[in-house]
Amino acid sequence: MDKYDIAVIGLSVMGRSLALNMADHGYRVAVYNRSKEVTEAMVKEYPHEGIQPYYSLEELTGALRRPRKIIMMIKAGAPVDAVIGNLAPLLEEGDILMDGGNSFFEDTRRRSKLLEQQGIRYYGVGISGGEEGARFGPSIMPGGDADAYGEIGPILRDISAKAEGEPCCTYIGPDGAGHYVKMVHNGIEYADMQLIAEAYLLLKYIGGFDNQRLSEIFGEWQSGELKSYLIGITADILKEPDDCTTGELVDYILDSAAQKGTGRWTSIESLKQGIDVSMITAACNARVMSNRLQEREKAFRLLKGPDVTAAGEPLSFIRMVREGLYAAKILAYAQGFSLLKDASKQYEWNLELGKIASIFRAGCIIQAVFLNDITAAFQENPNLENLLFHEFFRQGIEKNQGSLREIVTQGIKSGLPLPAMTNALAYLDAFRGAHVGANLIQAQRDCFGAHTYLRTDQEGSFHHDWGKKKED
Repeated sequence: MDKYDIAVIGLSVMGRSLALNMADHGYRVAVYNRSKEVTEAMVKEYPHEGIQPYYSLEELTGALRRPRKIIMMIKAGAPVDAVIGNLAPLLEEGDILMDGGNSFFEDTRRRSKLLEQQGIRYYGVGISGGEEGARFGPSIMPGGDADAYGEIGPILRDISAKAEGEPCCTYIGPDGAGHYVKMVHNGIEYADMQLIAEAYLLLKYIGGFDNQRLSEIFGEWQSGELKSYLIGITADILKEPDDCTTGELVDYILDSAAQKGTGRWTSIESLKQGIDVSMITAACNARVMSNRLQEREKAFRLLKGPDVTAAGEPLSFIRMVREGLYAAKILAYAQGFSLLKDASKQYEWNLELGKIASIFRAGCIIQAVFLNDITAAFQENPNLENLLFHEFFRQGIEKNQGSLREIVTQGIKSGLPLPAMTNALAYLDAFRGAHVGANLIQAQRDCFGAHTYLRTDQEGSFHHDWGKKKED
């Protein structure tokens, strides 16, 4: 009997969908889940001639052609280490083991070094697009041994989404590069979602628009510069009828949002690297605050704020929110790609930012029409320091920042929480600021802690005896 091309371990929604995607593309796929019942349920509910279930890791590994190619689709953390511990003794030199979950990139680097001692080639594979993407074409970010990509690349490219005929999959870099890029992708996703939520608040409370009109507005935006997956689903969500009572479902959903950790990791890593991704951090904090429901309800009763001031001309306000959202979106992506650029240097990954932008154009959550422009910007200048230095994005900020400032001002005056938009402006003004007050902070640090300071007119570090009068 012919051996199987690849194995999938973990048959929850993502693993099952990925296995079916591979089988649809003509690959013979062996599947396994720790729970026998899950495996049996999958092959019963989703029968496919290209898929063969196995009920032990020994049988699974024995069914694969060499070098074995296995992708784990399991929960990040200890479960990955547990599976590796059981699987590694069954593998041989040259075999390729992939982790397709949302693992922390430092865990991936650690596992890569550990398995390298056994000659096993380990890959951290970022996969974005949710169930739909995994089933019919995700954006895929593989990172690991460069030579091994020749073995797994054809499969991953075949099953990936396609943008303008090109696969949304490219080799990212060694060890943890793939999972790092996926982490930052998710961080940008947090910021993008928060910005859209803030635009919704502005339109709903200051604009005074009902859900049906809001749906129309986001639908109209889907035909312009804001066209993206998230804008498209927002338009659909806002008009979705509730299945329990009258009205739209969105009004009956609890005002509280969870997070799985990738956005938080992005924020933490940015602080370690010294790169400002304040919009991503603000989006994470917004979710944290959303979960303090009892405290928020108490604060709403006790802490008075301004009344909402209605917008003047509705069409003018809609235009300003659209333009302000676009400017803020540019700034969010500028932050995310600055973090990637810095990580590329720190970890010696040699990330090709143009290719990374190109694989985000389809199949993933942050897919947006202006990713074509980000791709073009980095192809034109691979050493581009910041997206805001490219003419296209500089002009986008110049044209639209006035609207961003206006809607943030109106939102603040009306007491609406706009953390991502306000941080967008803070980032822009600090980035372009001729003076940011850091000279005073240097002086304070030297005054209370003798930390020294740098001068504008001389080289070297200096210390001053603050408050001591000079002798005549």
